[in-house]
Amino acid sequence: MRRLMLLSALLLALPAVAADRITGREFATRSEVIAPRAMAATSHPLVTQIALEVMKNGGSAVDAAIAADAALGLMEPTGSGVGGDLFAIVWDPKTKKLYGYNGSGRSPKALTLDYFQKQGLTDIPPLGPLPVSVPGAVDGWFALHERFGKASMQDVLTPAIRYAREGHPLAETIAYYWARSVPKLSKYPGFKEQFTIDGRAPRTGEMWKNPNLADTLQKIADGGRDAFYKGEIAHVIDAYFKANGGFLSYEDLAAHHGEWVEPVSTDYRGYDVWELPPNGQGIAALQMLNVLEGYDFSKIPYGSAEHVHLFVEAKKLAFADRARWYADPAFQPAPVARLISKAYADTRRKLISADKPLREVRPGTPAELDEGDTIYLTTADASGMMVSLIQSNYRGMGSGMAPPGLGFILQDRGEMFVLKDCEGAAPHPNCYAPGKRPFQTIIPAFITRDGKPFVSFGLMGGAMQPQGHVQIVMNLVDFHMNLQEAGDAPRIQHEGDTEPTGQNTAMSDGGVVQLESGFPYETIRALMDKGHHVEWALGPYGGYQAIRRDPETGVYFGASESRKDGQAAGY
Repeated sequence: MRRLMLLSALLLALPAVAADRITGREFATRSEVIAPRAMAATSHPLVTQIALEVMKNGGSAVDAAIAADAALGLMEPTGSGVGGDLFAIVWDPKTKKLYGYNGSGRSPKALTLDYFQKQGLTDIPPLGPLPVSVPGAVDGWFALHERFGKASMQDVLTPAIRYAREGHPLAETIAYYWARSVPKLSKYPGFKEQFTIDGRAPRTGEMWKNPNLADTLQKIADGGRDAFYKGEIAHVIDAYFKANGGFLSYEDLAAHHGEWVEPVSTDYRGYDVWELPPNGQGIAALQMLNVLEGYDFSKIPYGSAEHVHLFVEAKKLAFADRARWYADPAFQPAPVARLISKAYADTRRKLISADKPLREVRPGTPAELDEGDTIYLTTADASGMMVSLIQSNYRGMGSGMAPPGLGFILQDRGEMFVLKDCEGAAPHPNCYAPGKRPFQTIIPAFITRDGKPFVSFGLMGGAMQPQGHVQIVMNLVDFHMNLQEAGDAPRIQHEGDTEPTGQNTAMSDGGVVQLESGFPYETIRALMDKGHHVEWALGPYGGYQAIRRDPETGVYFGASESRKDGQAAGY
């Protein structure tokens, strides 16, 4: 009876098949955007216009990406801001090479594991002063700009400063998430004063100004990255945390540095898919693709039970390794080359059955991994430079800790550290330690083919991100979708694994397969017959943006997430 009720509910969630499209798949929301010289795809239309304007004025794709990220910190503080971290992959047409940047910050040096233990804490609180780690975004801007920028940082940051002073009308999806954050975060000092209107969230279409953020960005534009990490801003942050039971200090900020890292890749049917190595989770996508490459998807239809089943099983295998190995390599080096090797995938693939789901895996996805709000953007300029950039405050608007007069909220990424299983000869790889980078969910991605840039893309959403990356690659390569269709296609999310936080909900039944509306009844029924626990999506899942470059003509194709407020545009 319970099964029949679930099937009935799932059927009610399925939409009618669209029959009014002239071209493309029935689920496609719109056509790709096509332009000859430049392209930008961000989660906010005004920000996309800022990125294009920077490139029209002679700035590089990196300049445009920095300008867009700064503006999103103002316009979409529900997922980003100068209080968070940043990762990027850049295609440089001069060297014909990809460059990776890890702009994640470290835990406070004065905060120790012993402190948490004496407080009787078994997990780091999700909000307030204790989960705050050093914000790496601003340092990332200047590192990227120093290597690939053309415009001055004053010109790059001017659009965000202007909108912060003059105001902008709030977008619909952002207003929804902002309203959800206000009740939880208003108790933290500085939040209500700087991020509400008379104690409430700004509403859809209401003009929003943030003069404090304008002042902060102006100081950064004038004084460089040291204005943030060693100047007045750093002293304000230091005093604020000392006054409010926190540990982030001036010394932590002054010592911060991001780092250039070598992107890693796997070949998926002739396409090289690139991610950044840990402390992020990007290589989980590569591990999944290696396992899935062993199946002939030319004979497996998109949206079929076999497609969903194999995807979910590959995810379980990759995420088991994610829990074991992905951490700050300065504290826990991971065997990345082995994990993303074809030989390793061959051995793991043998564990998958065609008829039933894997159950002997360590399942259990904690809710906070799915609440990690983020922004992703991508830009491309006339020279052929392409940027894949992702930035986040982690959980929604971050920790709630908003230093006075600065106009931003500090991230709560430190919640990803583990406080249990930290003793003995083999402690958990993500155990808390001073000066350590936490596990990161935010991951940019890139695809090349025959040594040429093909697609810069990303998809937001905590543990969904590597799952989303794999679905985009499969949609493009296996199912021959165009760039917009690849993002519009109904998404799959599997929940149920031991996470890098060490948490485990002991779901020994193989976890839960969550499907967005659009999968046929036959697929749902067949998955349940195999033994999968199927639910409708609690999403929407992810926030996708992408740019593809035609290798022959140089023409750009852009796509943006139909589930959110964004826009792809070019000139």
